[in-house]
Amino acid sequence: MKAGFALGLLSAAALPPLHVIPVLLICVPGLLRLIGTRDGWRGAAKLGFWFGFGHHLLGLYWITEAILVEAGTFWWLVPIAVPALSAVLAVFIAAPCAVARLAPAGLARVLVLAGCWVLADLARQFVLTGFPWNPWGSVWAIPAWAGDVFIQPAAWIGVHGLTLATVLTAGLVSLGRRGIVAASVLVLAWGAAGVMRLAQPAPAAPGVALVLVQGNVAQGEKWNQARAVEIFRRYLDLTRGGVARAGAGPVAVIWPETASPFLLEADPQARAAIAQAAGDAVPLVGSVRWDADRKPRNSLMVLRGNGPPMAIYDKAHLVPFGEYVPGWLPLPVQVVPGVGFGGGPGPRTLDVPGLPRVGPMICYEAAFPGEVAAADRPAWLVNVTNDAWFGNSTGPRQHLAAARMRAVEEGLPLARAANTGISAVFDGFGHEVARRGMNETGVVIAALPGALPPTAFGRFGLWIPGLLALLTLALGATIGLKLHHRG
Repeated sequence: MKAGFALGLLSAAALPPLHVIPVLLICVPGLLRLIGTRDGWRGAAKLGFWFGFGHHLLGLYWITEAILVEAGTFWWLVPIAVPALSAVLAVFIAAPCAVARLAPAGLARVLVLAGCWVLADLARQFVLTGFPWNPWGSVWAIPAWAGDVFIQPAAWIGVHGLTLATVLTAGLVSLGRRGIVAASVLVLAWGAAGVMRLAQPAPAAPGVALVLVQGNVAQGEKWNQARAVEIFRRYLDLTRGGVARAGAGPVAVIWPETASPFLLEADPQARAAIAQAAGDAVPLVGSVRWDADRKPRNSLMVLRGNGPPMAIYDKAHLVPFGEYVPGWLPLPVQVVPGVGFGGGPGPRTLDVPGLPRVGPMICYEAAFPGEVAAADRPAWLVNVTNDAWFGNSTGPRQHLAAARMRAVEEGLPLARAANTGISAVFDGFGHEVARRGMNETGVVIAALPGALPPTAFGRFGLWIPGLLALLTLALGATIGLKLHHRG
């Protein structure tokens, strides 16, 4: 199994932020070849497990950074957490490999592997609350123009559809000269589709200025009550300066996830201070609040003066162990004491006077394709997050790539305010309009881009890649059965 583990490790180099995509032309053909050498589907499942274990072990190493923030309490988890999570996620690669072993070598096996791979990715978006991090479609979120081109088909087939195309392309290379030609044609058609979509005229901008506030507060200092006033004043000063630079007209000020050290819903003085700093701008501020059952909620609040928040969005996809302990695996590793956070009802569109309708996402909700925009489509998306937990690692950059994919899938501009970075604005094509890098203190000021027409993926969501995966699997099975009967 050493070869499978090594290929899995190598394949992680294709993930953001490295984007060394050519390694998949080695890893996927190598995996297919090894599948053919295994004794039955059980052997292929073990191979796939070790491939997946290596892939996720390297791709998710940054989770250790979060444990080190609370090293005094959770030091014992350092050698356990990432390997344990990698082992769970490896099952979702073991299963496609097992099924692929049942198909004859060649095109049939490539198709079966690709179809099952995507079905497994769709499953891990929902099983055990879901963790759809780093689908292979995200490897194409390359910074700048090349990435803009190759992520465009996500507007029709989503990131899972891009994963299907990625596994197919790399797998076809294993079939010799004809397979290489077919893979080349697929990539050229893929790129041409991206160029054609980018050739659409840009929609009219709504005339709204965005001020994204990046306070750059280290996680170890974030809840230090001795520094609460200092941190709050930093955000107020950045807000005041950003609004002054944004100029006249409607302005939206966005603070990151849990940026306020004070509980804004119950603190009119803090709300009044934000209102004074924002002036005529509309603040959207991340803050913890307590619900009627005395349970904390991770929220985004739209403020107006020192009155009650105009609108509140509560995070729905909570982080296991970070915000709650899953009932299926009770372990004493919860960062938040007590009963943990309560979850909200899911995607909502907020009507905000003076601004286009907004669709909020908090933290890693941006990693869930097809689950970020409500049925009453917003005009733009807001993702507030606190990636300070993960330091200056690949984690925040993978998170940024995920948010960018959501903008393309929904055809909506997206504003991302992150505590320690990376804060950025993307248009509905996923093109980066403005950004502020990691561990910088400051603001991002940009005009809000206009919304594109509703996308196919925005209308039908995960049904599209799901059906494509089933069709690919069915085609592979059909070819395999024909070859079996001939034999």
